[in-house]
Amino acid sequence: MPNSVFAGFTQNFLGKAPVWYKQVILLFLIANPVVMYTLGPGVTGWLLIAEFIFTLAMALKCYPLLPGGLLAVESLLIGLTTADAVYHEVLTNFPVILLLMFMVAGIYFMKELLLVTFTQILVGVRSKSALSMLFCSAAALLSAFLDALTVTAVIISVAVGFFSVYHKVASGKGYQQKDHNANSDEEVIELHRGDLENFRAFLRSLLMHGAIGTALGGVATMVGEPQNLLIAKVVGWDFIGFFLHMAPVSVPVLVAGLATCWALEKLRWFGYGGRLPKPVRQVLEEFAENERSRRTKADQAALWVQAIAAGILVCGLAFHIAEVGLIGLLVIILVTSFTGVTDEHQIGKAFQESLPFTSLLVVFFAVVAVIHEQHLFKPVIDYVLSLPEHQQPGMFFIANGLLSMISDNVFVATVYISEVKQALEAGSISYEHFQTLAVAINTGTNLPSVATPNGQAAFLFLLTSAIAPLVRLSYGRMVIMALPYTVVMGGVGLYMVTHAF
Repeated sequence: MPNSVFAGFTQNFLGKAPVWYKQVILLFLIANPVVMYTLGPGVTGWLLIAEFIFTLAMALKCYPLLPGGLLAVESLLIGLTTADAVYHEVLTNFPVILLLMFMVAGIYFMKELLLVTFTQILVGVRSKSALSMLFCSAAALLSAFLDALTVTAVIISVAVGFFSVYHKVASGKGYQQKDHNANSDEEVIELHRGDLENFRAFLRSLLMHGAIGTALGGVATMVGEPQNLLIAKVVGWDFIGFFLHMAPVSVPVLVAGLATCWALEKLRWFGYGGRLPKPVRQVLEEFAENERSRRTKADQAALWVQAIAAGILVCGLAFHIAEVGLIGLLVIILVTSFTGVTDEHQIGKAFQESLPFTSLLVVFFAVVAVIHEQHLFKPVIDYVLSLPEHQQPGMFFIANGLLSMISDNVFVATVYISEVKQALEAGSISYEHFQTLAVAINTGTNLPSVATPNGQAAFLFLLTSAIAPLVRLSYGRMVIMALPYTVVMGGVGLYMVTHAF
């Protein structure tokens, strides 16, 4: 117990985070103004990016919203950016915020259907390699027509369901235990600890294969990622036109990505290859059978409602009849209305997963505003545009990939496509070359950015979701597990960009 008010303040600051972590954040907050007034805003801007990435890397020590938010507020106070600039970035990315607020909550109300469906797949497919390929290819296919964040939300929901079921059993409890804390292993019976760790490794590999799949499919169509739609509008491509222009890069990368998935499971490298322990499979089989036998007519009706809502969701997203977040809100209204979820507190639970991450994303946009205001990427853009024309596509791919690893790929794509559009309007490049550079920008922001969790919103969502601490999926582990995919997807993508056009 603290024996003074100051000691109490010290203990309360960032809660249960380690003391060394608190000291590092305080050091950042003290150093930034000093660096600002001695070395200038450019150096301070790059330092802020490094500090923010540190908070993401330490996400399991403290949720990044808190330290990242303090850094973002300080960047406003010392003049690295303005409140208006942050608001502009938030407004530009408002569709993503809507998506997180409502689509993730919509998926929450469909979790029974998802758990039933994926339990059958998990129990039915015995081969881990085949199961991984199925997850990766299904995520790719869905992301091409839906949205990477939506698909990631589905994968997370399913994984949390699986883990919770076995963790209850491993703790000596029944499937239907409501107040169980899956974050703590204190009650886990010693006999089950080894199987629990193996199950964590199994789920980690499936989650990463699924997340990579969203990038493989998301690059191919104009609705796959937010920046795709933006690029398509600037260049003047429709859905088919976008797909055909990306196909020389996206199709070979998809094949290479799926081959990598299969190879990693066979070779068991980089943390992949974890098998589903037999006791866990048995528990999931018993759970599936138990749920089937207990299912009432009302439960069956609820599953039908969720299935119809899923169909509406897929059609709505595939044909882009409205913003993704609004379709998510429609799903919430339909499912809750026809399944009898009428209590305000029941509905509120659906938003617990998405709103902290939505807040974190707004903080991230504040860092993006600093990048924009201080023109931190401008020297790179100027250098690439000064190169001979035949070298530009490859260099655009590399530059977009590297910058997307540390920034927001939507922001990077926006900046680059705007600069290239200006070059076209000035008569510096032809329209044909402009289209080639648009392909390089799109693939560059989508493919190499899988290297880090902050490179893609779907990866950052996975890192900060409820499943990450459950299966011990840290920032460093995600980077290591993504490394072989980064090398293959980046390498094949670069080769095709430089040789296919």
